[in-house]
Amino acid sequence: MLRIHFTDADLARTRVAAASDPLWEICASLHRFQTRRGRWAYADWYRGARARLQATHLNRTLRTLLLPLVPRAAYFPDFLTPSEAAEGLDAGLGAVLAIPQRRVLDEVGILSRTSSAPAWAPRLAEPGLRKELVLAMRTYYDTVIAPYSDRIQARIEAERSARARDVLEGGIEGILQNLGPDVRWRSPVLRTVYPEDRDLYLNGRGLLLVPSYFCWGNPVTFGDNTLDPVLIYALSHEPRRTALPGDLSSGAPLAALLGRTRAAALRVVASGATTGELARATGVSASSASQHATALRDAGLIVSYRHAASVLHTLTPLGAALLRANTPAPGDLTTARQ
Repeated sequence: MLRIHFTDADLARTRVAAASDPLWEICASLHRFQTRRGRWAYADWYRGARARLQATHLNRTLRTLLLPLVPRAAYFPDFLTPSEAAEGLDAGLGAVLAIPQRRVLDEVGILSRTSSAPAWAPRLAEPGLRKELVLAMRTYYDTVIAPYSDRIQARIEAERSARARDVLEGGIEGILQNLGPDVRWRSPVLRTVYPEDRDLYLNGRGLLLVPSYFCWGNPVTFGDNTLDPVLIYALSHEPRRTALPGDLSSGAPLAALLGRTRAAALRVVASGATTGELARATGVSASSASQHATALRDAGLIVSYRHAASVLHTLTPLGAALLRANTPAPGDLTTARQ
């Protein structure tokens, strides 16, 4: 069990990251290769990732360098996920290279005591092997994560929209009450299932909540309580029944957009909308709104997932691009009729 202790100052400083963290996503995705738990949620990614790793001859690097450092266990080294990665992949990998040698050795030692680190791991304190590790992480990211970046960011945007609604309805505590089935908020402590029994006292530092596409199950935080507090938590996944955003192999799904009501629905979804809100804004019944949402989702223009008792719809990057391309310029009063 992990217990995170908040003060009033911590609640005021708690926020949700604007994007996924590339280094945490690297580590979480490496865990997906080590278990079949949740495999159904990543089945298409898993197949594509395996094929890309095979085609680029990265399988050996995965087995011998990356997976041994990031076991699916209670601990992997904190220096692999520096806070600078919030500024992007380059900043994060640069920070990995700059980690002091003493800290690398200390954290490799913890890995050895908890999960059996590989014999070569202490050499990561040396610049040469660490440069090799950083190159491997970059190549891995470019090969198996970057091709899915639009999908991942669409899910992050949908998550942020849901959490914004939580704040409007219940303040920051509204967010803490809706972080997943394994997380429980009872002021002033957030409790979650965890591989070890731990207490994390925020002491006024606040908490950065980082939604993760590849995290599955319980949230994850740093092993070192003195680092800036973060909590990596899993997005909700539902069985996929339709094409993925950007995977439009034909023009057929887009034909569903040839209608004034669906065009209006797409504009409503731009700011996030439930099915009921979609119905009210477009002047149709709830069942019709659901049908229109299905057509937009099948076209890869929106994503939908359950939020509390409602279904929340938000734009995919493809939907946002289409909406921008069809927004009249200022002063243009011409209305296209379908």
